[in-house]
Amino acid sequence: MNTIAIIGIGHIGGSFALAAKATGLIQHVIGVDLNPLHLDTALKNKIIDEALPLNEAISKSDLIVISVPVNNIQAILPHVLDQVKDQIVIDVGSTKKNIIKAVKDHPHRKNFVAAHPMAGTEFSGPESALVELFKQKTCVIIDAGDSDPKKVKTLESLLLAMEMRLVYLDADSHDLHVAYVSHISHISSFALALTVLAKEKDENRIFDLASGGFSSTVRLAKSNPDMWVPIFEQNRDYVLDVLDEHINSLSRFRSLLIKKDFKTFRHMIEEANQIKKILK
Repeated sequence: MNTIAIIGIGHIGGSFALAAKATGLIQHVIGVDLNPLHLDTALKNKIIDEALPLNEAISKSDLIVISVPVNNIQAILPHVLDQVKDQIVIDVGSTKKNIIKAVKDHPHRKNFVAAHPMAGTEFSGPESALVELFKQKTCVIIDAGDSDPKKVKTLESLLLAMEMRLVYLDADSHDLHVAYVSHISHISSFALALTVLAKEKDENRIFDLASGGFSSTVRLAKSNPDMWVPIFEQNRDYVLDVLDEHINSLSRFRSLLIKKDFKTFRHMIEEANQIKKILK
């Protein structure tokens, strides 16, 4: 594997390009993007080596990485698989059931390896690409048994060279777990930002008083809606389930405050502290 094509030169796609080249396993990166400014920036910053139309990029590549919003992945993936011969095709989307379903019966399904590198910042665009974004982060490989074992192994070699940890899940389990560990965090951050903006009209006061705790909690509210609305749409059922539980927890805190039951309030905080055993 020498050449990769990145479809969607944004934060994740650009970071993948940089990290892949840094391993020494990839010598040439082709960029594909509908936004010419993204391609110009990626070329200027040496994130990609050349920009090509989609079909030409596919034909010249050993690995094709689809890094666009999940609704667009679902639409473009069948077309990409139509063009491949022996190439490996992966996506890096945050939901998987609908994407995998879209190519379930495709004759080149074995060429496709569904992957989700669990990394990213609140920033978007190629100018936010980071060579070490994926270092020591988890990459989930989904429904690996439905892909060509040799292609899975080749991809694993690249991901391990990028210093990622590999986890294997089926599509349904993946979508459930990311609803808990990723998607609910973003909704909570969006909601907190809206709450503060509604109650605190003095922007300078927000800036002056925003310490580390608030900044880290609300950081995700800066995330691109073009990416996140399709994620919530595709993972709606699991996000609703998690959101119901989250609202229930918030309601319990509210009820205890109304009752001035700070003993139970403390007990709930101590329960929450148990997360330290998992996230050290």
